[in-house]
Amino acid sequence: MKLKIQVSWLLMKFTVIIIAFICIPNKQLSGIPPDSLNITITVTPVPGDNRWLTSVNTPEFITPTSWAAWQRQRIDIRYKLEKLLGELPPRTQNLDVTILSREETDVYILEKFQFDNGVGAIVPGYLFLPKGSKGKVPAILYCHWHGGQYDIGKQEMLQTNATPVAAGPELARLGYAVLGIDAYCFGERNGQGPDGKNEKGSAGEMSSSKFELWAGRTLWGMILRDDLLALDYLCSRSEIDITRIGVTGISMGSTRSWWLMALDERIKAGVCVACMTRYQDLIRSEKLSAHGIYYFVPGMLRYFDTEAVIALAAPRPILFMTGDKDGGSPIAGVKTISKKVLPIYQLAGKESQFESVIFPDVGHTYLPEMWEQMVKWMDMYVKNN
Repeated sequence: MKLKIQVSWLLMKFTVIIIAFICIPNKQLSGIPPDSLNITITVTPVPGDNRWLTSVNTPEFITPTSWAAWQRQRIDIRYKLEKLLGELPPRTQNLDVTILSREETDVYILEKFQFDNGVGAIVPGYLFLPKGSKGKVPAILYCHWHGGQYDIGKQEMLQTNATPVAAGPELARLGYAVLGIDAYCFGERNGQGPDGKNEKGSAGEMSSSKFELWAGRTLWGMILRDDLLALDYLCSRSEIDITRIGVTGISMGSTRSWWLMALDERIKAGVCVACMTRYQDLIRSEKLSAHGIYYFVPGMLRYFDTEAVIALAAPRPILFMTGDKDGGSPIAGVKTISKKVLPIYQLAGKESQFESVIFPDVGHTYLPEMWEQMVKWMDMYVKNN
């Protein structure tokens, strides 16, 4: 007699132990002769993500057959994206900006400013202006990273905690104006959440996320709204050539960059270091913990994944650089995004303007080589556009 048992992958070890302990030592109790009992265990693998991803069933992103068809499709995607971010208050048309200080060096002028975002928060920022420039200059909106470094924020532009060089002074030396702000919960805004000044860091970030959900919006949407207000201010400055504006950052700054390109056509090019993250692949890799609560947009996977957001940048130039050991950006997902987005650029005849570079044996870091490629990309598509 042959006994066939189906065992799921997740319960296999426990089932095998039970079968071995109960069936084999007691097989004579069943009346079956010992030599006639064969036990065949068939292992049926059950992917760890099965019960999660199949419960959402994200629609596949289908490349349209023409650029005109994509233009219609992208309107629908952007509309849905804006709705998913929540009921964000309209941005004011008359941003009240106060310049707090202005200092000059041999290379650049540094202004510290702040503005009221219209929903109860004061947003501090830095603006670097290249010294001695004639005429309007190209500009870069710089988005700082997360890294759990809540006290740093915009100060990152003057440090090397996330980048190989201090981004603000170096890009100003190369002829760019550079503007960056403190995102919610970072820099001077650390401890400015709904639970007061004594709650800082990740706890303050969690409370801010909770509050925004109660208000019918997302913390991520509010972070991006502040970035867009910063872009409004940058475009209002007489020194800036508004036809030559790029965006860049690493990690959370990278994610902010490609979302901003999806939402606003004023940004002409972008460079994103790390965090080219496809959300379904993040779930498959069991790496949701690699990203903070600020990052998640309720309902998004009901409609599309990251490739739909990044595709909204087309045909504007965008460069991604990812380490293949970066657990927060599973490489299978990076490759899937590229496979799905590149055809959109091909429809526009601009396939060279989408590039994704994978660095072998590199984790979540900003290499000097990456910095060089970022500058080269910005020079090509922003400064010399």
